[in-house]
Amino acid sequence: MDSMTLIKEFKEFISRGNVLDLAVGVIIGAAFGKIVDSMVKDLIMPAIAMTGGQPDFSKWILGGHKVEKGGVELIEGGIMVGNFLNSVLGFLILALVVFLGIVKPANIFLRKQEAAEAAPAGPPPATLDDVVKAIKELKS
Repeated sequence: MDSMTLIKEFKEFISRGNVLDLAVGVIIGAAFGKIVDSMVKDLIMPAIAMTGGQPDFSKWILGGHKVEKGGVELIEGGIMVGNFLNSVLGFLILALVVFLGIVKPANIFLRKQEAAEAAPAGPPPATLDDVVKAIKELKS
């Protein structure tokens, strides 16, 4: 395979509209992810902490042992079950926020749009024959 052909094919591939759209989507998605992450960490989690205490399972460890380093008690080894539970809880909260903030309103909008498209159009517009027929009926 000729390297010039490969470069030409790559240029064609990269300049397609869908590749550029995908790149823009990834960039916007990353920025949106930061916004949603901040909303979860800075708004949702503090609200949960105010009502029911800070949900933190990071100290839940299976098989770990305590070690003192520099006057601080640490736990080494073991299976970090609590960190996993914290990640699952964060994911569930994030998924709920995305569902309520994006998916649900989008579904409502799409249903309204579909209902408007499916609504009966009403009677067809009058033709010239209909007008002539109506005038004849009025005269009689």
